[in-house]
Amino acid sequence: MIPFLDLKAQYRQIKPEVDAAVARAMESAQFVLGPEVAAFEERFADYCSASHCSAVSSGTSALHLALLAAGVGPGDEVITVSMTFVATTAAVLYSGAKPVFVDVDPVTWTMNPALIEAAITPRTKAILPVHLHGLMADMDPIMEIARRHGLIVIEDAAQAHGAEYKGRRAGSIGDFGCFSFYPGKNLGAYGEGGAVVTGQPELARKVSLLRDWGQETKYNHVVAGYNYRMDGIQGAVLNVKMNYIEPWTEARRSVAAQYDRLLAKLPVARPRPPAHSRHVYHVYALGLPRRDEVLSALQEAGIGVGIHYPVPVHLQKAYASLGYRAGDFPITERLANQFLSLPIYPELRSEQVNEVAAQLEKVGFVEAA
Repeated sequence: MIPFLDLKAQYRQIKPEVDAAVARAMESAQFVLGPEVAAFEERFADYCSASHCSAVSSGTSALHLALLAAGVGPGDEVITVSMTFVATTAAVLYSGAKPVFVDVDPVTWTMNPALIEAAITPRTKAILPVHLHGLMADMDPIMEIARRHGLIVIEDAAQAHGAEYKGRRAGSIGDFGCFSFYPGKNLGAYGEGGAVVTGQPELARKVSLLRDWGQETKYNHVVAGYNYRMDGIQGAVLNVKMNYIEPWTEARRSVAAQYDRLLAKLPVARPRPPAHSRHVYHVYALGLPRRDEVLSALQEAGIGVGIHYPVPVHLQKAYASLGYRAGDFPITERLANQFLSLPIYPELRSEQVNEVAAQLEKVGFVEAA
């Protein structure tokens, strides 16, 4: 059996450090925010090339707070993509605004900047690109359009810790960068967690106020806020993992490069990262015409596989009220029907990658593709 993800292997690697950090957090009795979280905020801001980081309770709360701090509210529209986890859309709706989708680029599978301006209306307040699977969206044209129209840009970097676009880190290009530390992420907590990074002090202050009930000082609530604070234990775990994020990222990129070589002759679609981008491979996804057959065959062979994401947000029953229909975003819908995610994590051994590729070739989808 080759698991899709092996968090136990990662824990075994860093167990002494993590156990000591958690014990230190427990001894301090600083269970909400506190010194461990503050230390992590400083380190993660520096890692993202941002001047400010506010650690929060989840990636979803990070998006919600960034939208609120940007002044997004009822009556506003936010341009984003349907090829993402539902949290991106949910956060827009939490703010009271309406998500407006555009299709993705067929090469990179991220937001297609050429479609943005047609979606802008007098109600548009922000653009919310998603850095899918660890590859950043094409940020220069997105930022140019946003600045020309006076729009806020919020990067959904939940899958893109350490990704780069023309030498700039994910989260450092837009007005905000929003991250998730869900356990399976490239930088994962041992529970829920998230962060908002920004280079603008006033926006950072707003986020920090909103995450902690709007308190400027204890019991002095200057705005109506939320309970979106990071736990001290998660800060302690993430501080340990910051020591490893770069070698782990390079290990992922090495696994992806091995897959690229082994699958080069197979008729499978893959996103093609531009030469200026650093893809961090939270997910290694293929596009397969006979996806479900291949998925079943790999599972029977003991290969852990996944799909990110089988039903795009605009076709989810929960969001039918947005008024979209099948056929509205053909690239997104085609990819959703063809995505297959292969095992990828730093502890995956070279011989396991070889086995996954061999099983893929053995499936026999080549002739029918």
